Amino acid sequence: MKTRMTKPKITAYLKEQCGWSRGIRSVLGKYGLLFEEKQVHVPENYQEMILKSGQSMQPTLIFDDVVLADISGEELETYLLSNRYIQEKEDQTDGVVLNASC
Repeated sequence: MKTRMTKPKITAYLKEQCGWSRGIRSVLGKYGLLFEEKQVHVPENYQEMILKSGQSMQPTLIFDDVVLADISGEELETYLLSNRYIQEKEDQTDGVVLNASC
């Protein structure tokens, strides 16, 4: 399987102390994908997330022009693999559970 030639622009709307948010950070880190993190407890970031995604659930990622809303780390990894943004590699996570609730 080939990876895409360009890396996506990723904006992640996350909570600081949320299991799902930690799962998102872990997956993005595992594959070395750079992202801009915006904390949803900041009112401006929360409103921006709603405006861009049309919904209020988090974690939400804006992946180029694709919105991935209310997504877990496991779901993100599946998306990345199935859309060839990454190649599967041995588990190199930081021990974070990828599908833990807040």
